[in-house]
Amino acid sequence: MPADMKRLIAQAAKNLLTQKGVSRLTVKDIVEECQITRQTFYYHFEDIPALFRWMLEREAERTVQESKAQGKGEARLRYLFVMAINALPYMKRGMQGSYAQELEQLLTQHFLNLFEQVCDEEGLYQDCTRFEVKLILRYHSQAIMGLLREWTPADTQNLDQIVHTVFRLMTEGISPTAGKNPI
Repeated sequence: MPADMKRLIAQAAKNLLTQKGVSRLTVKDIVEECQITRQTFYYHFEDIPALFRWMLEREAERTVQESKAQGKGEARLRYLFVMAINALPYMKRGMQGSYAQELEQLLTQHFLNLFEQVCDEEGLYQDCTRFEVKLILRYHSQAIMGLLREWTPADTQNLDQIVHTVFRLMTEGISPTAGKNPI
């Protein structure tokens, strides 16, 4: 048995969702893809949402480490967008299945955790209460999920402009009357 069975199971699930186009992922599909027993799957994961959670936690760790190498601020946000865009086919397949609600909650939590870590590391929102910071980060997490949910090829072409605008919204705010004369 491979030393890293969890990774093998996760890769099989990802393969089924992205390459084979399984619309409803089941444990049966995964164990057949891995050529393991159901008992082996359940030894490592409680259920499919637990598998998704484990996959997202590993991806979050890797993404955070790689994003740190990109520098700070806007470059880091751009990297996070690129990672999310690359994962879109997998995410969309997973969202079409029977675990859509769990997966969306996990992805939103994933973004929230990333934003909290960046916020803590870079000392953002120092003048805000903890309640305000949590609300702001929840808002940004939901906004990013909304953008990704409706992402288009045109958005990918305008990635730099989108990242710049989102970064401005997150860091300095954009007034709805900026550049206009008040009435």
